[in-house]
Amino acid sequence: MQSIDAPDVVRTTCPYCGVGCGVAVSVGAGAVTLSGDRAHPANFGRLCSKGAALAETLDNEGRLLYPIVDGKRASWDVALDRVASGFKDIIAQHGPGAVAFYVSGQLLTEDYYVANKLMKGFIGSGNIDTNSRLCMSSAVAAHKRAFGADAVPVCYEDVELADLVVLVGSNYAWAHPVLYQRLAAAKKARPGMQVVVVDPRRTATCDIADMHLAIAPGADAFLFNGLLHHLRREDAMDIAYVEAHVEGFAAAFEAAKTVSSIPKVAQVCGVEESELSEFFRLFAKTERTVTVFSQGINQSSSGVDKGNAIINVHLATGRIGKPGMGPFSVTGQPNAMGGREVGGLANQLAAHMDFSDVSGVDRVQRFWNASNMARVPGLKAVDMFRAIADKKIKAVWIMGTNPVVSMPDADRVREALMACELVVVSDCVQHTDTTACADILLPAAGWGEKDGTVTNSERRISRQRAFMPMTGEAKPDWWIVTQVAQRMGFAGAFPYTQPAQIFREHARLSGYENDGARAFDIGAMCEIDDAQYDALQPIQWPVNSQAPDGTRRLYTDGKFHTPGGKARMVAVAAQLPAIATDVEFPLVLNTGRLRDQWHTMTRTGKVPRLNAHSYEPYVQMHGRDAQRFQLQDGGLARLSSRNGTMLARVQISEEQRTGSVFVPMHWNDMFARSARVDALAAAITDPISGQPELKHTPVFAEAYRPAWQGFVLSRERIALPEAGYCACTQGAGYWRHEIAGEAVPENWRDWVQDALGCSGGLIEYRDAAMGRYRAACIQDGRLEAVFFIAPDQRLPEREWLASLFGQAVIDPADLAGLLAARPPKGAVANTGRTVCACFSVGEKTIMNAIQEQKLDSVEAVGACLKAGTGCGSCVPEIRRILKGSS
Repeated sequence: MQSIDAPDVVRTTCPYCGVGCGVAVSVGAGAVTLSGDRAHPANFGRLCSKGAALAETLDNEGRLLYPIVDGKRASWDVALDRVASGFKDIIAQHGPGAVAFYVSGQLLTEDYYVANKLMKGFIGSGNIDTNSRLCMSSAVAAHKRAFGADAVPVCYEDVELADLVVLVGSNYAWAHPVLYQRLAAAKKARPGMQVVVVDPRRTATCDIADMHLAIAPGADAFLFNGLLHHLRREDAMDIAYVEAHVEGFAAAFEAAKTVSSIPKVAQVCGVEESELSEFFRLFAKTERTVTVFSQGINQSSSGVDKGNAIINVHLATGRIGKPGMGPFSVTGQPNAMGGREVGGLANQLAAHMDFSDVSGVDRVQRFWNASNMARVPGLKAVDMFRAIADKKIKAVWIMGTNPVVSMPDADRVREALMACELVVVSDCVQHTDTTACADILLPAAGWGEKDGTVTNSERRISRQRAFMPMTGEAKPDWWIVTQVAQRMGFAGAFPYTQPAQIFREHARLSGYENDGARAFDIGAMCEIDDAQYDALQPIQWPVNSQAPDGTRRLYTDGKFHTPGGKARMVAVAAQLPAIATDVEFPLVLNTGRLRDQWHTMTRTGKVPRLNAHSYEPYVQMHGRDAQRFQLQDGGLARLSSRNGTMLARVQISEEQRTGSVFVPMHWNDMFARSARVDALAAAITDPISGQPELKHTPVFAEAYRPAWQGFVLSRERIALPEAGYCACTQGAGYWRHEIAGEAVPENWRDWVQDALGCSGGLIEYRDAAMGRYRAACIQDGRLEAVFFIAPDQRLPEREWLASLFGQAVIDPADLAGLLAARPPKGAVANTGRTVCACFSVGEKTIMNAIQEQKLDSVEAVGACLKAGTGCGSCVPEIRRILKGSS
């Protein structure tokens, strides 16, 4: 922990998903403790497992502590001068189009604002894009087509007020767990509320679902076009609303007729006609309906059309702008919305203005007094990295993101960066897959050190407040960008010394020549002083003279931000994904989030209890597919596509649709070898949004049969270069390495000693005939490491062995059973895989308690073990365990 003495409570905002939960942080006595902020309207005190563990991520392990130039420590002056001169030289030789910024939803709004201003207003290029391109740009484009503005019309309360909640392409329980818990609580209070989940997988979200439509991957637009046709046929439209407030409905209905009958829609979607009919009937009769959609819709080669197909059915029924109804795009990152506000996307200007509007370009130029205003959009993320590969972009500055892991065709992205003339990375973590490609590393402030604002999925602006000093020589991102701008000759336009100045300018621009023409308007806050900024309470935009206290819902009056003031229904030509499966690659790969991990694990990977639920990359598939490809549950598989390969542990699940496989998105070279799933994904994008197709990659699966498999538990992380497969996670006082290799070492003892760097204190067990080897390293009576090697995956469980690292001196009774992996009589042998991360409760502990205590409900398990009483994210899994034990 950082040493902090001031006994204060700081109210800040969680840095994980787009829910934007408030966090109350207590600092003092050299420690940091935190809890959910009960006063924050996003979460009312709830936190998910990741948010609850934030205090455990605040140490300096792995931090980038000082600037590094060409692999050597440098001063800030040297590093900043090098960045500024490098960009200036390339611009002078090749023009502003030869440079780019790739930024992140992890940035605060103030950081985003100055980066966008520098690139578009003064360098003169539109080449600034964000990793939010990968998660919500299709929703942005759908909103703009339908409403004339990128404006989410609903608020979180609407999900609780609805009588029908449709969750589409969203594992709400794991990706937005606090919102899921709010929904679960609302359903418990009003059992008549109906929940429908539309998803090829049966995820944890289905725990509270009244209906699960396991549609074929990518068939969403067919489903909602079919629903639109049904609404018209059954006279379930709000004709008066459509005539008064909507245009384009005739063309939208005509397009929906292509595949319109229930049998045809059911066939395309791969669901039973009876299920489809019931869903259509339920939607048609239920006025208070909210449709929540996320990455399963957005990450598609036709994601914009899918978003508009969803919006169409809400416009056709007038279910928008009223309590308990509306289409709701939930974002993936803490400040994806803030980035949209300031123009962080390459095709946007600041304050929701657009390159397509000449007057908007002129307006921003006049407001900034910009010397070299960009007048055309820049390159979107996928095209940006293609341009780097083609050497058209010769300098790139990457801020707070890890594209070598997260971009599609990730191997090509790494190759492009390694060959790029100048790569600058500002981050708070020193070693990532992307920092390994950098010429210049700039240490950025991390969560707890940063000061500014973020905007969540319901348009609510909240403060992130610093409660600890900046680590090492780290600096805020806005400061770093400002310093570079000044060194490039733009000092007059970048005079900032504190984030409040930037926020005030951002607010002024939002209201500048607005007069209600633009949805985004926080002009009422443009004159707040520093004290008011410091005390700023969560508030939803617009915040202007008409709504000085903020705005809960949009479009309550039926007036939209289109030229004619009417919403637009869009004619959606439904289509299946751009890449179809074929004989060579017959499976569909889907990617997504884990419950307890975040992005590329640079923060959550430091927390042992968050690693215990899923400790290595896995590929989940249906049993029939496993049989078809001769794969065993718990074995290793190689997945391959036309772009790359990866290795993962096989997990057989009947909750997976046949023909489809699922792999978590988080694993990367820092935590696992050959496990970057986006290396398989093709760089195919939606033609409007530029968002890549990350939910539908054709792949082939085959058994990976190494010569040996095993695991190593050790106090320190160790390098195991001979292991073709190696997945590492941090436990409580130890590192867990799951390993496999294709060549058997000549001498296992030498191999172990080389890996540990020790020569003494080794005890061993060998069974040469069976190909088994076990060893333990004991130093001064303390267990340092254990090695278990076998010809297959039949290896002892790890939990009891892991518990021995908590002993300062290993107990003789434990030592006797060490190499046999048999605990002494009476010891707690195995708690099982962690189910409840909040209280570190294992699966076998829950199962034993159910049997021994005759527990018959989630509430009874919670009362006995506390499992499920924290964030609640594990409740679906506890319920499954109860069902399996009955």
